[in-house]
Amino acid sequence: MLLLAAMLVHALVTNSQFQWDVVGKYFFDSTITHGMLVTLELTALAMVIGVVGGTLLAIMRLSANPVLSTTAWFYIWVFRGTPVLVQLFIWNYLGTLWANIGFGIPFGPVFWSEPTNKLIPLFVAALLGLGLNEAAYMAEIVRSGIQSVPVGQTEAAHALGMSQSRTMRRIILPQAMRVIIPPTGNETISMLKTTSLVSAISLEELFRASQNISSRTFQIIPMLMIASIWYLAMTSILTVVQYYIERHYARGANRVLPPTPLQRLRGLFAGRRPAPAPATQGDVVTGADGGGHL
Repeated sequence: MLLLAAMLVHALVTNSQFQWDVVGKYFFDSTITHGMLVTLELTALAMVIGVVGGTLLAIMRLSANPVLSTTAWFYIWVFRGTPVLVQLFIWNYLGTLWANIGFGIPFGPVFWSEPTNKLIPLFVAALLGLGLNEAAYMAEIVRSGIQSVPVGQTEAAHALGMSQSRTMRRIILPQAMRVIIPPTGNETISMLKTTSLVSAISLEELFRASQNISSRTFQIIPMLMIASIWYLAMTSILTVVQYYIERHYARGANRVLPPTPLQRLRGLFAGRRPAPAPATQGDVVTGADGGGHL
């Protein structure tokens, strides 16, 4: 593994086609930084829509009301069954289906109307495409988290006179978070990279910004390296955040938490040794007289 890593580093450093001087020149270019901010905005807002919408869909899916459960099932079926890129194009070209969006009496007068392209500009189309698609996946994640809580917890809450909504908020969801958080963190990291698809509808996020520069300068590989490095940096930060959030919610399940990487590093530099494990039956223990016994 070390040999392969050394070969990779050597190739990255010695191959002139990477043009690291060009990478350094454009790494903090205003077009790149603006695209990065758009990527972060899309990721954050789309995940808010996905988490809130997914939670509502999960509750609807688990509802005893057949209308609510069927509606949630149909939504999840449609949005999980079609590619997110197709959904982005549909939202982008929604104005070709309905030139105006308005409110009024069905088959009667319209009280308010606006052009569709004005109500749903490029950024909103991208946000709807990403967020509503994510809600379908988050619905299944939240549903699995809710179902992981033993039924006895719900029965005990109802026996204490708690309503269904209060039981969900105070008893079920806090315990389900240990199951929900890890895949939600993975979905957030995936969403950060999925935002690159909005370049297909001409929204200038990080990847599109790098492509716009490469089309002007014909520096294709350096621009791809810039985008890759920025994506790696942002996903690395999100991975660290995810780790500490998971650690926070694990406190209710684990009596003793394992040390964090930072704590391990501090212990390494301090020269500390791990605490000895307790003796088990069959270990030889040396007595004060120098003899040993089992």
